[in-house]
Amino acid sequence: MTTTETSDAAGTADSASDLRKPGRAPRLRIHRAWFVAAVAFVTIIGAAAFRSLPGLLIDPLHQEFDWSRGTIGAAVSINLALYGLTAPFAAALMDRFGIRRVVAVALAVIALGSGLTVWMTAAWQLMLCWGLLVGLGSGSMALAFAATVTNRWFTERRGLVTGILTAASASGQLIFLPLLSWIIETYDWRPAAVTVSLAALTVVPFVWLLLRDHPADVGLKPYGAREFVPKPAPVQGAARRTVKVLLSAMRTGPFWLLAGTFAICGASTNGLIQTHFVPAAHDHGMPITAAASLLAVIGVFDVVGTIASGWFTDRYEPRRLLAVYYALRGVSLLFLPMLLAPSIHPPMIFFIVFYGLDWVATVPPTIALCREHYGDDSAIVFGWVLASHQVGAALVAFLGGMARDVFGSYDVVWYASGALCAAAALMALVIRRRGPAGVAGALT
Repeated sequence: MTTTETSDAAGTADSASDLRKPGRAPRLRIHRAWFVAAVAFVTIIGAAAFRSLPGLLIDPLHQEFDWSRGTIGAAVSINLALYGLTAPFAAALMDRFGIRRVVAVALAVIALGSGLTVWMTAAWQLMLCWGLLVGLGSGSMALAFAATVTNRWFTERRGLVTGILTAASASGQLIFLPLLSWIIETYDWRPAAVTVSLAALTVVPFVWLLLRDHPADVGLKPYGAREFVPKPAPVQGAARRTVKVLLSAMRTGPFWLLAGTFAICGASTNGLIQTHFVPAAHDHGMPITAAASLLAVIGVFDVVGTIASGWFTDRYEPRRLLAVYYALRGVSLLFLPMLLAPSIHPPMIFFIVFYGLDWVATVPPTIALCREHYGDDSAIVFGWVLASHQVGAALVAFLGGMARDVFGSYDVVWYASGALCAAAALMALVIRRRGPAGVAGALT
């Protein structure tokens, strides 16, 4: 027997002996992918602070500057639209410059835009700071970031991880909504804007020091992969690639159906509830802090619903899940006008819990369908689908404010959004499954 064989045999014997020793257990190593996911989770929580503020600013800005709700809603609309339109380009920039650089710069831009609002005196400055700067920064921190992290670091548990990262924005809402509403009522809206700016800046060091772009950077395989995946070379021409992927996806039926359903998703969440629920409840005599607390409760159950949706997406057909989610959301919106009152009562709590479970439960199955149909380009395609989400949100944020100015209430907006959700449920059901030839399906 050679020396090497003797050493190997001895090592094997020692290992066997170790396993036989009572109380000795093999070491369990947590894959680095879970640490990257944790950093991404904290990052999205920090960035979510800015998303908690627009609905709280409508009444304070209206009272201080005498700006109409439609004007303020227009600034929020710019923010929401850019949040979506920036996302696909940010996904391509992450392929070019890396996740860490893009996210760090995005957080700095968010902090700058939010911080500058404390000196504004005209509506165009609100549109520039909160609409343009915060919109561009937040778009780079959109769900395309979560999709990119999931695609690179995981081959198993993708649905679950997507649900967890999506829930991070809800966790941020849970943390910051009560705090920001208390700051606004106790002091002013300006300290709240500064709080958002500081929250975004606080996350930058964590991103720069702890986030890694690819498993190959630390010599690891993606979680669940059987083979080592080398880090791809930086992709040149990020903007050109983003547009090319869009033009290719536009020739397929699933893209239009996913974009349409997600536009309705954005209209019925960010554009409607997140922007207009607090002022609508305040119209019925509910204090701003109480209404903001209800939104925070939505955030609590959003975490549960989104993670559960990720778990379901790993096990059930995504398009059927989408149909169920949109149908339930539409039904709940039809009942909301009857539930608004000066105080919080059990039926309203039931609505909040129900709506919270369904808030962004649509994201994991939507990302799964993008991955199924568009493969390596799925993060960019999802970025464009997310753009439609934010366009829908922007339209309702603006039209909701206009409707309130014209009709004196939000009732017509609740009913119209409920009908749109019913249409989204039908659209989800007609998304065709990808065929064996590998070409994305068309409309059935």
